[in-house]
Amino acid sequence: MDDGDASFVVNAVYWLEQTENDVPAEDRWLSAREQSCLGEMRFAKRRADWRLGRWTAKHAVAACLHLSADADVLLDIEVKAVASGAPEVLVRGQPAPVAISLSHRAGVALCTVGLPETSFGCDLETVEPHGEAFVADYFTDSEKKLIEDAPTQDRTQLIALLWSAKESVLKALRVGLRADTKSVSVSSVDAGLLTVPIEWRSFRGTGSVDWRPLRAIYSGTQDFYGWWRVQGQLLRTVAADVPLRPPVSILLTHSAPLPHKGHQSACDSALQSPCGGVSGWE
Repeated sequence: MDDGDASFVVNAVYWLEQTENDVPAEDRWLSAREQSCLGEMRFAKRRADWRLGRWTAKHAVAACLHLSADADVLLDIEVKAVASGAPEVLVRGQPAPVAISLSHRAGVALCTVGLPETSFGCDLETVEPHGEAFVADYFTDSEKKLIEDAPTQDRTQLIALLWSAKESVLKALRVGLRADTKSVSVSSVDAGLLTVPIEWRSFRGTGSVDWRPLRAIYSGTQDFYGWWRVQGQLLRTVAADVPLRPPVSILLTHSAPLPHKGHQSACDSALQSPCGGVSGWE
């Protein structure tokens, strides 16, 4: 099966990571509503994680929409949580022509950006040991078998991968961990120790940059397709309801020009070709 097969629609998702050290101390880049929301948070860690997520998301969206990363521009990009808890992006008070998913862990935030008509989610997890009760409570029988069959030295990473993939799928469904994690079953992963499904082999190329494919199914009926990569002790997953190319890294240049009065706006342009032809995209 190749990219040109009409039955195998391929979509793109872009990703950006930032750390706590990237976030400025001042809040001038936050909208009034965002600053109000931040002011209601009591705990320092929650505030730091929230600011890091917003900073990362605003930079990712700005790059996608050909906007600069100046504070005055970031101020016009607002990330708010809808009733489900999923993030929604507004630009100058209007819905953005892109959708995002957010995750943060251990002082790092991950934001993925894609088209609104694609349901996708991302997750960032620390590769760390979990007890048998964790696996027993949250994993399906088939996932437990994958873990049992894996070499002992690979199980910690595999558990993190399966858990992260579940979270990405549940975010794509916009339900998060309110849903039973056993409703998602990761059916196959290319972990270097499991069989790679043949339909994924055409995607292993120069664009993958160490992203490896995964597959999952929700409630036994809905297929999800995704990718994962691990660097250091952090593991990332992305999942969507349609097959995806390997996620594309956003390279921040901080030099994209602002739209001039009388010219087509960045938002109007992005409606025609969001995430396309952006300087600084790898």
